Amino acid sequence: MIKKVKSELLKSLESKKINVFVLFLLLSFMILIFTKLSKQYTNTITFSINKVNVPKEIVILNDSSTVLNLTLKTHGFRWLNYYISKPEIEIDFASDAYKRDSVFIWSKSKAYLNNTQFDKNVELLNMSPDTLRFRYDVNLVRKVPVKLNADIDFTPGYNVATAFRLMPDSVQIIGPHTLVSNIGFLETEPLSLTEVRTDISKSIKLKLPVNHNELKFSNAEVILKGKVEKFTEGTLKIPVDIINIPDQIKLKYFPKTVNVTYYVSLSNFSEIKPKDFKVSCDYNKIIDNQTFLIPELKKMSELVKSAKINQQHIEFIITE
Repeated sequence: MIKKVKSELLKSLESKKINVFVLFLLLSFMILIFTKLSKQYTNTITFSINKVNVPKEIVILNDSSTVLNLTLKTHGFRWLNYYISKPEIEIDFASDAYKRDSVFIWSKSKAYLNNTQFDKNVELLNMSPDTLRFRYDVNLVRKVPVKLNADIDFTPGYNVATAFRLMPDSVQIIGPHTLVSNIGFLETEPLSLTEVRTDISKSIKLKLPVNHNELKFSNAEVILKGKVEKFTEGTLKIPVDIINIPDQIKLKYFPKTVNVTYYVSLSNFSEIKPKDFKVSCDYNKIIDNQTFLIPELKKMSELVKSAKINQQHIEFIITE
């Protein structure tokens, strides 16, 4: 029993020694890091440009070359902050830049930049370039339609009762004339739905141009609306009309009526009448010695999703 207690005590002491060693090691490392970061260092780092107070009618075109390479002397803590978060230089277009020809020009001395952009713990030693040129364009406002990019399959016997609606159906774009003038429409991101049997209400993002960061859009997404109903087929007998018969010709044709099969929502089925359809054959479309006419569906109800003529040929004979 005494040996066991002695063994446990030795293990405990050894464990404490290891913990104390690790603690001292960590403290030494932290002191070393703190000492290093407290020292002054000189280095060159790239600053991006934060553009403020740009006139509303003007848009500054993005240009990866408009950066400042600054050589700074400061302590390691500040350098650590620069490397963690991307550093920026603020340029006020109302006071620090002027317009000449087709560019805005910024040209400031090291002393000015040192006094306005950095505190007393940072010394600016050099900057390159000493002048920045910003290309700009005049904003154009344009309204373009939205096109739906969707693949929608319905459960058999169901379909959309009326045309799909996009809300809004057009988007206002504001940006450089050279960019906005080339945009004729905006397409939605692809949407795929299957086995649909209930009303559709989906938010869809717009597929924005590659250079969309230079543009402003009134909407970044639209809502797709569609009323889905149960559909059924119906068939009606519709009289056939022959058009463009020459005055000197008389003809007889058969059949005088054709069956038209249509696809309509169940709620509108009773609204469909024969007068909603018109079928005609054009005599001018006869080729060579053709002895039949081809019936065409010239009119159908707006409530009908689709319709087809079951009779493909109308036979005829010329009597005079």
